[in-house]
Amino acid sequence: MALFEGLSERLNHIFSKMKNKGKLTELEIKQVMREVRIALLEADVNFNVVKDFINRTTEKAVGEDILKSLTPSQQIIKIVNDELVELMGAKNSKLAVGDKPPTVYMLCGLQGAGKTTMCGKLALMLKKQGKGVLLAACDIYRPAAIKQLQIVGERAGVEVFAPGQIAPVKIAADAVKHAESKGLDTVILDTAGRLHIDETLMGELKDIKRAIRPVEILLAVDSMTGQDAVNVADSFNKQLDISGVILTKLDGDTRGGAALSIRAVTGKPIKFTGIGEKMGDIEPFYPDRMASRILGMGDVLSLIEKAEQAFTEEESKKLEKKIRESSFDFNDYLTQLESIKKMGGIKDLLGMLPGGSQIKDVDEAFGEKQIALTKAIIQSMTKKERANPEIIKGSQKKRISAGSGTTIQDINKLLKQFENMKVMMKQMGGGKGKKFMKLPF
Repeated sequence: MALFEGLSERLNHIFSKMKNKGKLTELEIKQVMREVRIALLEADVNFNVVKDFINRTTEKAVGEDILKSLTPSQQIIKIVNDELVELMGAKNSKLAVGDKPPTVYMLCGLQGAGKTTMCGKLALMLKKQGKGVLLAACDIYRPAAIKQLQIVGERAGVEVFAPGQIAPVKIAADAVKHAESKGLDTVILDTAGRLHIDETLMGELKDIKRAIRPVEILLAVDSMTGQDAVNVADSFNKQLDISGVILTKLDGDTRGGAALSIRAVTGKPIKFTGIGEKMGDIEPFYPDRMASRILGMGDVLSLIEKAEQAFTEEESKKLEKKIRESSFDFNDYLTQLESIKKMGGIKDLLGMLPGGSQIKDVDEAFGEKQIALTKAIIQSMTKKERANPEIIKGSQKKRISAGSGTTIQDINKLLKQFENMKVMMKQMGGGKGKKFMKLPF
């Protein structure tokens, strides 16, 4: 399921009915807001948060300027967008850095929220930013917790400090000393979780906080648990005064209630989101971009950032030159498919384009199964055929079909798709389209 797919579809349906009308009466606007209220409640947004949101939005939407406007629907959508942004924190909240190294980040959360994996993701992200990162295994209770952290540390390419079954406060203190001795400027503490909040857990976390004085206390919460995630965040915040939240599993079957409620309930920002299972699947949280995606207006900035990570500057320039010269071939197409895989898949990418989330049957055309089939066809071509697709005729198609385990129809379909893609890329190569040159489709 795409990010906030259910809520996004519902809101788009509500606003599409409104767009067909000219001027709107106050009664019609209030009816729209009632529908928006139901959509938010169904998305598991906190009841009190929804109530305040609808009151604020309605008050602005029934203003005299809106009622007299020639484009009331557009202005109401803008009001809803602005209020969503405000609800989620208005702006991106960056990680704080300590006055002197090492900067210590303490990650906490309940068992099953994805906290340990998030430690590795955060470590990899900071390592890419040039930081020297040390992970510290402070969870001595959960079976295999230390081993799991060592595995994610290895995948992230960072050192893990794991002295074993000793007091978590001492592990944290020794980890800071170890980082200092090694010249590492960042320590991430993977603290113990529980199946539910209890006094023992909170006591231990408070002891670590007092002894280490972490620059940030980040709470990992499972966004798939909806209102439970908000209640957990509220409890941890009251006990520890957390500095921010990391929403995990936001790519799962989540209705979005946690993302839209946590800031309003706790007063603390969402700093990052986990959007997949790979170590690189972590994103800074931007309230304006998230609101735009929820309303089906896309998130082109995040899309371009993903593309920049998947492509080197040299690859981008090479691709731009090929598109400009109309020399884009199947070798390049194969590279693009690999880039799409790196960036998380075409469905996620389309969700970042305006109106992209409304495109159906994406998996049929660009799902993993279809991409594997496409790769098999291209890899069954000769070097000459890949460079010159126009020479692929009847006899070549039969050979490629036999080599890839596909049908002649599959090959014809791919050739047609490829030609359409070349035309589209050529159109995108000029004027305003240049900012999209790094996008691999």
